[in-house]
Amino acid sequence: MTATPTTGRITQEQVTWFAHTFDQLVGNIEKAVLGKQHVTRLALTCLLSEGHMLLEDFPGTGKTQLARALSATVQGTHSRIQFTPDLLPSDVTGVTIYEPTKQSFEFHPGPIFATIVLADEINRASPKTQSALLEVMEEGRVTVDGKPHSVGEPFMVIATQNPIEQAGTYRLPEAQLDRFLMKASVGYPDHEATIAVLADAKTRDRAKTLSPLIASNVIVEMSKLADEVHVDPAILGYVSRIAEESRRHPNLKLGLSVRGCLAYVRCAKTWAASQGRTYVVPDDIKVLAEPVLSHRLLLNAEAQFAGITVEQCVDQILGDIAPPAERASA
Repeated sequence: MTATPTTGRITQEQVTWFAHTFDQLVGNIEKAVLGKQHVTRLALTCLLSEGHMLLEDFPGTGKTQLARALSATVQGTHSRIQFTPDLLPSDVTGVTIYEPTKQSFEFHPGPIFATIVLADEINRASPKTQSALLEVMEEGRVTVDGKPHSVGEPFMVIATQNPIEQAGTYRLPEAQLDRFLMKASVGYPDHEATIAVLADAKTRDRAKTLSPLIASNVIVEMSKLADEVHVDPAILGYVSRIAEESRRHPNLKLGLSVRGCLAYVRCAKTWAASQGRTYVVPDDIKVLAEPVLSHRLLLNAEAQFAGITVEQCVDQILGDIAPPAERASA
C-alpha cells in the first residue's frame, strides 16, 4: 500500500482511500480482538494521530491482546516492556557501554526503540522509571549521557494498567497522563463474541495469527493526510468552549489544557478521515470526548466523596454547550 503525497488540502479521493485502508486495518485487528470495533478504531486513530494510548481495564479483558494485534498489523519493529518495581530507566531507554575493542563508548538502544511499544502494567514501575518515558513520548527521542537518540517514525506507546490491584503500584502523575493522547477500556466481550472466542479455544494467541497489512511508512503518509482535514473555526470554538467550561466546572479542580485541546483537534481530524470525510463535524468532537478528556480532568475532593465520575462531568459539559451547526464548507 502506498499513499499519494499531500499537496495542501486533502481530496475526496485521498480520504476515500484513507477510510478504506482504515477499515481494512480494523478488520485485521478484529480477527484477534472480537467484538471490540470501537476501541479498535480508537487505537488506530491514536496511532495515526501520532499519539500514545493508555488502556485501563480489568484483568483478562484483552488489553495486551489489542496492543499486540495492532503491532502485528503494522509492519515494523515491536517490543514489550513488562513494568515491575525493580525496572530501571536504562532498562527502558538503553545505556552507554564502553567497548574495549573500539576504545570508545557506544550506545545500546533499549526496548523503547521500536515502532510500537507495549508498556505492560506501567503503574507497577517506580516514578523514576515512569519518568523515563516522558521525553520520548513527547519528543520522540531519548537523551542518554547528554546525547539525543531519535526513535524514528511512526512511534507509539500503548500502556496498560489494572484499576483494581493498587497494592505495589505507583499512580501515574498528571504530567505523564497528559502525554497519552487517549485513555480507553476494552471491556468484556458480548455474548456472541464470547462464544466465538470459546469455540476457538485451541488458538492460544490470536494476535500471533495476524500478518502485517501495512508498512510503517504508509502510516506516516496517512498521518500527513489526516493533518490536511479541514476544521471549521466554529468547531475550534466548540473545542475551546469545552476546555473553558471544564476549567470552571464545580466538580473539577483540573480542566482541559491547551495541549489537551491540540490533541482533541488532532484526533478529530483523523476520526473524520476514517469516516470518509474531508472535514470535521461536531459529532466527531462528541464521540472522542471521553477517551481524550477523561484522563486529563481531575475531580475535586468533594466530587470524589460524592461518587461523581469524570465521565459524568464530561457528559454534563457536552450537554451544557450547544454544538455549532454542521458545515461541510472548506
